Amino acid sequence: MDRSVDPCTNFYQYSCGGWLKRNPIPADQARWEVYGKLQYENELFLWGILEEAAKPVAGRSTEQQKIGDYFQSCMDEAGIEKADVAPLVPGLEAIAQLKSIRELAELVAEEHLNGASTLFGFGSNQDFEDSRRVIAFAAAGGLGLPDRDYYVKDELHMREIREKYVTHVARMFELLGDDAKAAPAEAQTVMAIETALAKASLTQVERRDPYKLFHKMTLPQLKAVTPSFNWDRYLAATGAPSITATNVMEPEFYKELQRELASQDLAHWKAYLRWHLAHSKARYLSSRFVNENFAFYGKTLQGIDQLQPRWKRCVQYVDRDLGEALGKVFVEKTFGPAVKAKALEVTKHIENAMEDEIKSLPWMGEETRQQARLKLHAVVNKIGYPEKQRDYSSVRIARGDFLGNVNRAATFETHRDLAKIGKPVDRTEWGMTPPTVDAYYSPQMNDINFPAGVLQPPLFDFKMDDAPNYGNTGATIGHELTHGFDDEGRQFDANGNLRDWWTKKDAEEFEKRASCISEQYAQYTVVDDIKINSKLTLGEDVADLGGTLLAYSAWKSMTREQTLKEADGLTPDQRFFVGMAQWSCGSERDESKRLNVVTNPHSPPEYRVNGVVVNMPEFARAFSCQAGQPMVKEKEKVCRVW
Repeated sequence: MDRSVDPCTNFYQYSCGGWLKRNPIPADQARWEVYGKLQYENELFLWGILEEAAKPVAGRSTEQQKIGDYFQSCMDEAGIEKADVAPLVPGLEAIAQLKSIRELAELVAEEHLNGASTLFGFGSNQDFEDSRRVIAFAAAGGLGLPDRDYYVKDELHMREIREKYVTHVARMFELLGDDAKAAPAEAQTVMAIETALAKASLTQVERRDPYKLFHKMTLPQLKAVTPSFNWDRYLAATGAPSITATNVMEPEFYKELQRELASQDLAHWKAYLRWHLAHSKARYLSSRFVNENFAFYGKTLQGIDQLQPRWKRCVQYVDRDLGEALGKVFVEKTFGPAVKAKALEVTKHIENAMEDEIKSLPWMGEETRQQARLKLHAVVNKIGYPEKQRDYSSVRIARGDFLGNVNRAATFETHRDLAKIGKPVDRTEWGMTPPTVDAYYSPQMNDINFPAGVLQPPLFDFKMDDAPNYGNTGATIGHELTHGFDDEGRQFDANGNLRDWWTKKDAEEFEKRASCISEQYAQYTVVDDIKINSKLTLGEDVADLGGTLLAYSAWKSMTREQTLKEADGLTPDQRFFVGMAQWSCGSERDESKRLNVVTNPHSPPEYRVNGVVVNMPEFARAFSCQAGQPMVKEKEKVCRVW
């Protein structure tokens, strides 16, 4: 803390000032916050596990062999340097042998199987109309820049990024062995194709509307939209099961894809495929590829000074590709039954507070209220780790074959994802690995998920008193629960189906209250003269406020009969709010801020704290703040949805 700051003037600085002084952004990070520091500490722990598992001793379990040998292959810098570009040669030769656009499908399938996002995205997900079943999803994709706005916005910063991107693509072509005179023209070809695809893609804000992402088609209908792409060859090459329905998430994108397929020369598509092959695998190749990739995606886009040390990158790759096997060991050593029991207890109290809130909302009618309660009662709480662990036995992991391991793990995951099509939904599945420092709500599953990695000190300490735990993790649990009732989540019902269960009047009342939050956050400056895109951050901003209100209510209810004492010079209420603020302590480089204002649906850390407390009279009372101070809003301007 920085107690020299008046909490009623800048509560974020009061709560986090000391942390910010003592925790400058490391040279290998774009941003540094409490979450990132805990993730680093978890990775240090996993590093030790992997170093031990990598020793080729007798008696290793199958899981230890896989995670250990994957880690060893990643740490084998000498072998990776010696191989250089050789692991890409089979893919490059296949592209060179391409004879027609109709043959493009197999090559795109191969890149998709190996984890690339070439041309478009294809996988499985729950049917928006019937969340019990899984159907195919065809998504927009095929871009090398972080978002479509980077291709279409005319600001000076965006133009400069585009110029540097084209230079980077050209350099990558040179690393593949292309002539230095030909590479810039190839890069411009890639840029032209990607720009056309980007212009036909939805904005981040548009993608927040699930109705704009749901366009179910039969396979013949999808073929009719893109007749130049051989879907039969693609599906056969990926091993996808028989497909009856596909959600074509962005039809206009696929119409533009057809125009590009019909108009671009075969040589242009070869350049595009070669770029995306190199782009998707650069991180796993020799240092000349790794460094060029980092120079653009790390330094230019995010302002990072140094590449992360190899051990850290390798830990992250194992967690990504074999995460549930690695997570099993992590859970055994860090996440005891007492922690899980306490987290579940806090979750139940938060849900009780939400029940009380729904019952008493003055703006909600009875018909909508009943549906809201049904949805709340149907929420599934997933705490710590999956009940059913993923079976990696079919993934071949070999020592000394790093890119081969990366590709085989990606192929396993792609096949696993596609195999779900046509089957009932597995509601035990998780979308994060156990060591991850994060949490999420799934509107289609209607579940909240808290991995073991985020339920660690300093974020959650079951030995500590309830005030900071409810302020920190309790508010985060409330945040994820509120996502079920934010501007996006509220459009899904108790079963996870996209259905309007709101009366017209209640929907208008919700939107009026949500717009109060949107208008507030639109005034906040991120960097230079760039403001928060509050239409993009609305769901997270609603959840930040709603989650804190729920946590405060739950904590007050739970401790009603207790005599709470002052500690560290803070009253219990003050400890709640400081706990709420300190999960968000963090700094970020300006380049990263510019990137995140385009792509990240979360507001910057200081506004996730100050933007919440200004709407809470409970905070003003706790710190004896007076009308007119920065952390106090006029009563009639206070925002509140839930």
